Amino acid sequence: MAISALAPLFVGDFSHYREVLVLTDDPRPAIAARSLLTPDGLEQVLARYAPNRPEADRRALTSQWSRAYFLRLIVPTVAASLILNRELPVELARLSVVLDDEGEPAAFKVPHEGSLWSRPPVDPFERFDTLLAGNFAPLIDAMSCHVRVSRKVLWSNAANYFEWLISAMARFRVPEPMLRDGRDLIDSPHRPDGSRNPMFQPVRYVERETGPSPLRQRRQCCIRYLLPELDLCENCPHIDNPPKGVKVAGH
Repeated sequence: MAISALAPLFVGDFSHYREVLVLTDDPRPAIAARSLLTPDGLEQVLARYAPNRPEADRRALTSQWSRAYFLRLIVPTVAASLILNRELPVELARLSVVLDDEGEPAAFKVPHEGSLWSRPPVDPFERFDTLLAGNFAPLIDAMSCHVRVSRKVLWSNAANYFEWLISAMARFRVPEPMLRDGRDLIDSPHRPDGSRNPMFQPVRYVERETGPSPLRQRRQCCIRYLLPELDLCENCPHIDNPPKGVKVAGH
């Protein structure tokens, strides 16, 4: 069942996210998100994601799968927080993941509709703590441990979609005060405890003489090119100097 409190978010270009965050009575089968923290659980998901590619680079597969996971979860969760001031129960331990026919995350089941903040969060790290510390951090740590994929790659995947969403919301004329915590999150090099903020400035905008300019370019490659059937992304940091034998998407 879709979450009625979030309905105002899913209009126009975002209408297809209406069934992404759902309640537990949604009839689609799902896996417990916490199973992704185990080697067996993660391997079962990767096997379903790439059933005909048993020899494929597991790091690249994990990175690609994580991109779908982060995109689908970030859009409704972050939009609900910034526009509706609503905190959603998206901790990994409380979430179930609906996989589509390709083995990618299609939806997430949550135990309830969340609640309004009783007071304004003191900073973006408090606002997004449930998503970042309660979901992304343990998932990224587990993927890095079990598959040996770089944490920087995975955090960059998440931060890339976060920055894209904030920019898209600005283009759709969401008032800047609503976007402040989102912008502050990706503009803060450190967390309140002084540690490095892994969501800090995941992209840069590069002026170029040829091709799209400015180019929205990731600072960290997602390593999808390690899968032979995939080219470099159009916003890859290697776009002007591709690894030997690798092509750029669209070229």
